[in-house]
Amino acid sequence: MTDHTVIFMPSGKRGTFATGTPVLSAARSLGVDLDSVCGGRGICSKCQVQPGEGHFPKLGVTVSADALSCMNAVERRYDEKRGLAPGRRLGCQATVQGDLVVDVPAESQVHRQVVRKAATARPVTLDPATLAFTVVVEEPDMDAPSGDLERLRAALTRDHNLSDLTVPLEVLRGLQTTLRAGDWRVTVAVNLDTKTVAAINPGDRQAPLYGLAIDLGSTTVAAHLCDLSTGDVLASGGIMNPQIRFGEDLMSRVSYAMMNPGGDRDMTAAVRDALGDLARSLAEDAGIAASDVVEAVIVCNPVMHHLLLGVDPVELGQAPFALATSDAVRLAASDLGFGGLAAGAQAYILPCIAGHVGADAAAVALSEAPDTSDDMTLIVDVGTNAELLLGNRQRVLACSSPTGPAFEGAQISAGQRAAPGAIERVEIDPSTKAPRFRVIGCDLWSDDPAFAEATAGTGITGICGSGIIEAVAEMRLAGLVDANGLIGSAEQTGTERCVPEGRTQSYVLWQDDTRRICVTQGDIRAIQLAKSALYAGARLLMDEVGVDSVDRVTLAGAFGAHISPHHAMVLGMIPDAPLEAVGSAGNAAGHGARMALCDRKMRLRIEDLVRRIEKVETAVAPRFQEHFVAANAIPHAVDPFPHLGPLPEVNFNTQSGGRRRRRQQVKAQ
Repeated sequence: MTDHTVIFMPSGKRGTFATGTPVLSAARSLGVDLDSVCGGRGICSKCQVQPGEGHFPKLGVTVSADALSCMNAVERRYDEKRGLAPGRRLGCQATVQGDLVVDVPAESQVHRQVVRKAATARPVTLDPATLAFTVVVEEPDMDAPSGDLERLRAALTRDHNLSDLTVPLEVLRGLQTTLRAGDWRVTVAVNLDTKTVAAINPGDRQAPLYGLAIDLGSTTVAAHLCDLSTGDVLASGGIMNPQIRFGEDLMSRVSYAMMNPGGDRDMTAAVRDALGDLARSLAEDAGIAASDVVEAVIVCNPVMHHLLLGVDPVELGQAPFALATSDAVRLAASDLGFGGLAAGAQAYILPCIAGHVGADAAAVALSEAPDTSDDMTLIVDVGTNAELLLGNRQRVLACSSPTGPAFEGAQISAGQRAAPGAIERVEIDPSTKAPRFRVIGCDLWSDDPAFAEATAGTGITGICGSGIIEAVAEMRLAGLVDANGLIGSAEQTGTERCVPEGRTQSYVLWQDDTRRICVTQGDIRAIQLAKSALYAGARLLMDEVGVDSVDRVTLAGAFGAHISPHHAMVLGMIPDAPLEAVGSAGNAAGHGARMALCDRKMRLRIEDLVRRIEKVETAVAPRFQEHFVAANAIPHAVDPFPHLGPLPEVNFNTQSGGRRRRRQQVKAQ
């Protein structure tokens, strides 16, 4: 019987399965988080999955239309009674017939992804683009015939000096009903940035207007619903980007668009549907009508920018990485699929800096304002595609580095997205080599007597990005890993937790009677490649400015907020700096979006700043490879890290493994 490759997204877990294997069975055998409570009878619908189709070069598979079995009677009966979403299948009924890429949507996951992009508590100044104006419109007169719209325009000009306003067709359609319902007195929401009428409501409406600040990332989408009269965040939420099923990283999605005619349109439809669902969900959470949302501000990387707009991203996949447009984009929210919002709701997308440095980096620059500081500041927005800013009030430079998804738990043997049960913090005793850890959803460490009971509900399911970073750094600090990233054997390290795995070693972080979670040599290599790309980008910017050190390092982004500065420096993810000068900005891109939503002057500021930011292209920089290779060492082959102090001097790159030298626990100076 033929075996087929089956890859589950967003976890990235893969395996080979015989023809006829139920998708649910394949998921369970790989430890994929796919729900099911009916015993595979096809009645609970918890195991719904979304199969992909086409060529996935990054994953190394081509999925044909018949890679899954046809709908059987159970699925057809369920679809007739309750309805399956377009393209969805029941994992307990659909069977493997060929190579497969299967997306497990959030609602089918037992342990939902934790989207760590909460709104920061920083204040914003208020000067929103959309304001409400109340007017009394003259009633129609047979002796002086004119349209209701023309008399509304006249009233707005007379009372508020508002002229030349655009009235979208959807707003016009409800105008006559609204005027008569308000007895010719109406409140008009006007977007002063685009001079567009966003909504018309009957009477003297005192209710506030609302807006959305959206951070559209390649892995996660986060949004904040804001009261435009106060700037307060009323509701926040996040979802996995459904485009993950087309490719984990940006270049995978560009490749998918190149290899599959119409693939860009499929990705555009997927993300627009997700944005619309998220917007409506936040309105419900806040207890408001979605139709009271009059504006959305969006930040995103260049590939997401193009796919959101419906622009084929193929040019971003090849030099010179040309953008269709780098300017800010102003358009109707309905053009981006935001159904249910105010009829004339507007959307503003921040400008992009360059082909691989997008509107999200611009939002970070707006939020952190490096151009107003005397300190030489490095800002690192850590993600699948890291974006870096370096500068002060003299000049600001930017670049991107393709770190890949390893920092988010992908490409790691026991890796997973951040969800309850995932290991997120790790400490290793340098004397005993014994680990202890914490998992998402529990505040206790694993050596606490109450830990097992506290985690009984979630279990210990894998290791997420912050967990693998701390694990590798702690292994280096404990002398389990040498500067080249090699794991020592049990004899070399003095612990039976180092176990052979083929020709390499692995370190056992946790195990029970049925499963164990290890840090493998392949895991460390994946982290080395990711952190090397990050560090090489930072060094290129420092070369261009002509400095060997920085005054401050700011880790931005949801992931950056959960990285320990000490562990990041031990790995060599960031240049050496005083640890007290390394901090987190939280979701800086999301805060930048909120600033632009609540204060239209911030839109002019970022449009000006983007024109002044100097772009360094890592893809063609002569020294990038040199910096990348040197950064493979932990923390670095050449650059000093005096603020770390001495690291254990071990070397496992010999036939016998060499003799261990005296180890010293490292403490930050």
